[in-house]
Amino acid sequence: MPMKIMFVANRVPYPPYRGDKLKIWNLAKRLSINHELYLYTIAQDKEELQHIEKLKTVFKEVHIIFLPKWKSIIKTAFAVFNNIPFQVAYFQSKLFSKMLQGALESNEFDAIHIQHIRMSRYFRDLPKNNAVLDLPDAFSLYWKRRAERARWPWLRWFAAVEQRRLFNMESSFLKAFPLTLVCSEEDKNYLSEFAGANIQVLPNGVDTEVFYPRENVQPEPYRILFTGNMDYAPNVDAVEYFCDEILPLIIERFPLVKFVIAGQRPVKRVLDLASDIVLVTGFIKDISEEYAKAALVVAPLRFGAGTQNKVLEALAMGVPVVCTHVGFKGLGIQNGEGAFMARNTVEFATEVNRLLETEQNRKQMAGKGIQKIVTTFGWDAITAKLHTYLESVKTQSL
Repeated sequence: MPMKIMFVANRVPYPPYRGDKLKIWNLAKRLSINHELYLYTIAQDKEELQHIEKLKTVFKEVHIIFLPKWKSIIKTAFAVFNNIPFQVAYFQSKLFSKMLQGALESNEFDAIHIQHIRMSRYFRDLPKNNAVLDLPDAFSLYWKRRAERARWPWLRWFAAVEQRRLFNMESSFLKAFPLTLVCSEEDKNYLSEFAGANIQVLPNGVDTEVFYPRENVQPEPYRILFTGNMDYAPNVDAVEYFCDEILPLIIERFPLVKFVIAGQRPVKRVLDLASDIVLVTGFIKDISEEYAKAALVVAPLRFGAGTQNKVLEALAMGVPVVCTHVGFKGLGIQNGEGAFMARNTVEFATEVNRLLETEQNRKQMAGKGIQKIVTTFGWDAITAKLHTYLESVKTQSL
C-alpha cells in the first residue's frame, strides 16, 4: 500500500557526494517508486538551491529553508551558555521549525523519516508517534573517541563537552521516538545500554551498479588508496597516522609504493602530506575509477563510529581492505572476508605488506567480501528494510 512519507534531512541530499546525503538520496530514490515522498531540509549554500528540479524527480514536494553559515556560527557560539550540543545548535532555525509545524498541521503523513540527531530537536513539541529517527552514528560514542584522540587541550575540552551534551540528549530524547535507527550493531549495543529506546540497525549501503569489479582494469600493484571527505576530522587523523607511522614500515619492504588520498576539500594538514610517494587528489567525480586502480584500500581510522562507506565501496569492487576496528565492527563480517582488522600499527603494516606481496593474496581475500556486500549492503536490500520499519511505525500510529 503506497505511503505518504515526510523526509526531514539536515542537508540537501543532492548531489550525493558525502555519507549523509548519499544514504538519503539512495533510500529516497528507491522508495519513491511506490510511495509519495515530501522533503523538508536546510540549505547553507545558495548553489544547493539549483538542484531543486533534480530533487523533484524523487520527491513530490521539496521544501528548503536557507540558513546562512554565519547565522549557524552565531547560534553555535550562544550554545556555550546552555546544554544543547553545538552541532544541534548549528542547525537550529525558527523558520524551519515553523515550516515543519505548518506541514504537519496541513498534511497527514503515514510515516516521518528524521535524519540525524540534529533534526530531532525540532520534534520536541511536535507529534512523533509515526516517526523514525535515523542516526548515522551513535554520536556520543564518536565524540568520546574524538576526545581521547584530540591533539590539543582546547580540542580535548570541546570534544568532552560535546560528548557529555550528546550523551544527555541521547539518554533523554531517543525514547520519545517509537523507533531509532543506527548503522551498526556496535552503535546499537552502545546506545541500548543507557538510552532506554527501541533501537534497530539500518546499515549504510553501497550502489552495486556503480561499485562492482572492473575486469577490464588492471590495478597498479603498489597503489594504496584512502578515500573520504578530507576536511572530516577522523579522515584527517587517519591519513596523518598512516603517513607518519604505518607507511614507513611499508616502504622498507616496497619502496615503489604509492599512497593516494582521494577526497574533496582537503585541509592544509592533508595537503602538507603530499610527496613523491603520497598523492593528494582533491575531489574525484567518479571515485570508482580510483578503487579500480588500487591494489588495496586502507581505513586506519582511530576514532569515529558507525560503518565506513569507503570499506563497503572497496569490498563491492573486489578490492581488499585493511582497517582498524572503527571501519570494521559495523560490517558484520569475519576477519579476512574481504577486510582485515588490524589491532595496532605493526599489524596494520604487516597485513598491507602481505597483500602487496602477490596478486593472488589480494584476489583471494577480496573475493570473500563481494557476495556479502551484494546481499547485505546493496541499497535495494537496505531500502526494503527501511520500508518495513516505516510500515511498523505507521501501524503503531493507526
